[in-house]
Amino acid sequence: MNNSTRQAYWKKNLQYLIVLLAIWFIVSFGCGILFADTLNTIKIGGFPLGFWFAQQGAIYVFVILIFVYVVLMNRLDKAFDVDEQ
Repeated sequence: MNNSTRQAYWKKNLQYLIVLLAIWFIVSFGCGILFADTLNTIKIGGFPLGFWFAQQGAIYVFVILIFVYVVLMNRLDKAFDVDEQ
């Protein structure tokens, strides 16, 4: 892999990381703290939605984002022909 290909691969990887970490930040900090009062008007299983995001929702989203990252990186590896054969 030449230097320009390596840089393109790393740039795309960083784009994925920035987007996924931004989603995680919005869900964990935004929904759990900043928007909690607004979300608390909605109930899930008898609990306010803001409380649910702070206690469980952010963890679920984090685990989902891990799987999304794996899928995205597998596709990126195939696109740059560095996947495991």
